[in-house]
Amino acid sequence: MKAIDNKELIKALEELEKEKGIKKEYLLEAIDSALITAYKRNFDSENVSIHMDHKTGATHVYSVKEVVKKVEDEKTQINLKDAKKINKDVKTGETVEVEIVPKDFGRIAAQTAKQVIVQKLREAERDIVFSEFNDRKGEIVSGLIQKADSNIVVMDLGKLEGVMPPKEQIPTETYHVNDKIKGYVLNVERGAKGVPQVIVSRSNPDFVRKLLEFEIPEIYEGVIEIKSVARDPGNRSKVAVYSPDPNIDPVGSCVGQKGVRIQNVINELNGEKIDVIEWDEDPSIYIVAALLPAKILAVDIKEEEKFAQVIVPDDQLSLAIGKGGQNVRLAVKLTGWKIDIKSETQFREMLQSASEEEIEEVEEVEETEADE
Repeated sequence: MKAIDNKELIKALEELEKEKGIKKEYLLEAIDSALITAYKRNFDSENVSIHMDHKTGATHVYSVKEVVKKVEDEKTQINLKDAKKINKDVKTGETVEVEIVPKDFGRIAAQTAKQVIVQKLREAERDIVFSEFNDRKGEIVSGLIQKADSNIVVMDLGKLEGVMPPKEQIPTETYHVNDKIKGYVLNVERGAKGVPQVIVSRSNPDFVRKLLEFEIPEIYEGVIEIKSVARDPGNRSKVAVYSPDPNIDPVGSCVGQKGVRIQNVINELNGEKIDVIEWDEDPSIYIVAALLPAKILAVDIKEEEKFAQVIVPDDQLSLAIGKGGQNVRLAVKLTGWKIDIKSETQFREMLQSASEEEIEEVEEVEETEADE
């Protein structure tokens, strides 16, 4: 039987492999599978097998028939004598493939192959773009805003769309169509119909970390290390930095001469204040630095509970706590310690109250002993 020829298809697939990097074998396997589906749909037959020659493109269509002694259904059965002409070793109860050339199947096969190639090309291109952006997770990207409303901001990143959900936006910022903005690649997901979608954030603490890395060569080179970032997006960030080199001032290097380095980051964040403090392995020193700009009188720490009792001058209490508790909240995030702040007066009153309770307890014990 004559096979359906398709040499041009093989040439086209070989060209695609060279240009797009999509393996010819991968496409041919997908075409084989699609051809079977197309045949069953057009010729109302379930017992069919289709093979495409991966060198010449010739398509062979086979009807799969059961070998029987007496044929009752010619569509699904074949007698043993005829079956042995195809395979001399076949036995009754087994199956053989009888090659056929269905009318008009060449046209159907060509259309099917074209559809599969277009589909697989789209999938392959999506996979390539997905991999490219998936490798860029944790990086900063720039793009033009295509859409901006109360629910979502959509950015044009070139090959893909960047989506910034409300929780990843800075609350104090307003976004407009055609504005060019930067964002932190939080994740890459498969959207509708498998189209990759980049989730972008401007509120994530790591956005500040990456901006600092971009602006300050010592951080990028690893001379200075960012130990921790705590953030109230749009209002204030605290960044703890450290350098193992005693000759390097990590805070000064990050702030820059006249604050020029840190100002570039502040400008990108539309005026968000950034406190850069020096990390210290001693939690007492670290907590004092984390509560800047407030002045601290004393810190009493409990290592096991990671709890710090902080005493400040009376006139520094509101500064240490911050507006709406912002300063102490960021210090807690930055250090990972629970922090309780008391003014000097509050602390003295607390000590006095504790002393009075102790005296009362002693008196109660003495009274009990006297009664006995």
